[in-house]
Amino acid sequence: MKKRILIVCQHFWPENFRINDIAKNFVEHGYEVDALCGIPNYPKGEFFSGYGFFRRRHEEYEGIRIFRCGEVPRKGNTYFRIFLNYISFPFFSLFHVFPRLFTHYDVVFLYQLSPVIMVWAGMLIAKIKKLPTVMYVLDLWPDNLYSVLDIKNKFLRKIAVTMSHWHYRHASRLIAISPRMQKKLYDITENKSIITVPQFCEKIYETTIYDESLNDRFKNGFNIVYAGNISPAQNYSLIAKTAKILVDDYGIKDINWIIVGDGMSKNDFERIIADYALEDIFYFEGMHPMEDIPKYAYIADGLLAALTKTPGLDCTIPARVISYFAAGKPLLLSMDGDATDLVNGQNCGFASAAGDVEQFAENICKLYRMNDSERTKMGDNAKKVYMENFERGDCLARLIAFIQP
Repeated sequence: MKKRILIVCQHFWPENFRINDIAKNFVEHGYEVDALCGIPNYPKGEFFSGYGFFRRRHEEYEGIRIFRCGEVPRKGNTYFRIFLNYISFPFFSLFHVFPRLFTHYDVVFLYQLSPVIMVWAGMLIAKIKKLPTVMYVLDLWPDNLYSVLDIKNKFLRKIAVTMSHWHYRHASRLIAISPRMQKKLYDITENKSIITVPQFCEKIYETTIYDESLNDRFKNGFNIVYAGNISPAQNYSLIAKTAKILVDDYGIKDINWIIVGDGMSKNDFERIIADYALEDIFYFEGMHPMEDIPKYAYIADGLLAALTKTPGLDCTIPARVISYFAAGKPLLLSMDGDATDLVNGQNCGFASAAGDVEQFAENICKLYRMNDSERTKMGDNAKKVYMENFERGDCLARLIAFIQP
């Protein structure tokens, strides 16, 4: 009999998260796969066309049976709506526990994004059926929570810590996305069944795709591309300040800042750009399908990512950074942790500490003043780092081996 995996994650296809790729890989390895997830509405906070509380609650995708729980959509992406979204999925997922008890599973795979409580139903099913749970920790809580909400109250912070650590201590096995996160999870849980499997990207990010119209739009100037979610954890205000410094202090006015993505902070980002009178050099391209990102990487002279200076975020190597390595272009990072060490240590671009706007501006200026061959060398180094550390096939093989019941 084939082994069956139950995946529990609030986000799943047609939302664009890497759990989709992992689930398909489980099927390719001979597993039967069920996914317990929410109603697709990320990142704009509106239910995708054709979906709703009473529509398409059960469906199949690439051989995966999908069971959708109710949730309050993130409409408007206000803090209150995100709070409702965070608590509604765990609540409604509990109504799916009883039906899942009549299906044989060998392991429950918890793909833990934010919030950590999204895994409730999976942990309860595993407890009742005496199954192992494997939790893949993408967002370390409560640290990731603090990057979105500035919680000062000591009592509320204690509740957040206690709740978050409870989930990690009750998982049978844990997967971290960086060595720093692995150490932190061990300190929290003393669970010896922890490994590091970094985030990896779909093979399409390794490809080179030329788009003539896009190339024509941005053929003049120096192109810096940011691709991904725009949220409070992403230090978009630093990006805006950096662009202002480069124009005013360095006299560099021909950088095209190309922003590909959407999220709860996009409007605020656009407002800051308007306040700095930088609308002429910032291009907000909106949300694009994954298949379009290599087209933007092709025109990029540098690929940009910035995180806020928040405890715990130094344990994260963001998924977008992995796809940047795969694209084989120089990286421009403002963040702490392993990604910064890799970029600087392997000459893949320039990385500075989170929040250091002056150094970030200087780093961009360095890349701007390099010749094409020097930038090409950096891009080649980035590709090598990707193949040696983050290649999809290698990461998936380690993941499959670890979750074997």
